[in-house]
Amino acid sequence: MIRAVHSAAIVLLVFSYMAEFSGAASGGYAPASVGTQPVGTSFRDRLADGSPGPVMVVIPPGRFRMGAIFGGGDPDEKPVHEVSIPRAFAIGAYEVTFAEYDRFCEATGREKPKDGRRWFGPLSRNWGRGNKPAMNVSWDDAVAYVKWLSDQTGHRYRLPSEAEWEYAARGGKDTPYWWGGTVGQNKANCKGCGSRWDKKITAPVGSFAPNPYGMFDTAGNVWEWCVDTWHESYDGAPADGSPWIGGEDSRRVQRGGSFGSKPRYIRSSARGRGAQDGRYVYLGFRVVREL
Repeated sequence: MIRAVHSAAIVLLVFSYMAEFSGAASGGYAPASVGTQPVGTSFRDRLADGSPGPVMVVIPPGRFRMGAIFGGGDPDEKPVHEVSIPRAFAIGAYEVTFAEYDRFCEATGREKPKDGRRWFGPLSRNWGRGNKPAMNVSWDDAVAYVKWLSDQTGHRYRLPSEAEWEYAARGGKDTPYWWGGTVGQNKANCKGCGSRWDKKITAPVGSFAPNPYGMFDTAGNVWEWCVDTWHESYDGAPADGSPWIGGEDSRRVQRGGSFGSKPRYIRSSARGRGAQDGRYVYLGFRVVREL
């Protein structure tokens, strides 16, 4: 069970800079005075040309049990262990979209990733860009994007640690999915989730309800890169929310499952991994912003 620790003093410290803020559920991002916004608020930093960056939501500090806390799970989700998140941080409300990633590519002269499978002959088709999650993005590509975003905004953006990702994705819940113990119907996009996109194609970001922290699509749609290198179990894992780097396996952790994943692989504790130069239709990312 998460025992989140909220602190007004931390909130005041967190918002000692100018940014745009809004309530997580509202559609607007009108400027508001700093120092008055509660944890859970969403905001958008400005890029160098004055346009808004990704929508970010503030995640409170606290403690949680990481791994297959409900029983079962795969061996790599064990042993269940307690992790402390000592400081608030901000994470993307949405997976990084094609619109956001394409802008980075245009600014840096980088080749844009393909939007979907490329078949031969008359069956060739695209899946759409815009507010669809960026896909066919490698770990190296994602790291280049967050570096560019940091340079553009003057704030430190990065990929989430695996512990930060699970803590935020759970939304304060200790059930297999943030909404409960079963996958249900039309709560996510996966192979067997009951949505119109299941096993076929990615859904536009924000097509399903957000978790209690205001994050969308933490289950299904596309797998999301984390900073950590892969470890086969949590033996020796950090307990402070920091990324676990090192070991003999250089593959990077992926979280959240995809439109083609079975329901068991979109659980909050389910884990994936891949070579950091791999690019696939089921693979994207979301960003963290340090506060």
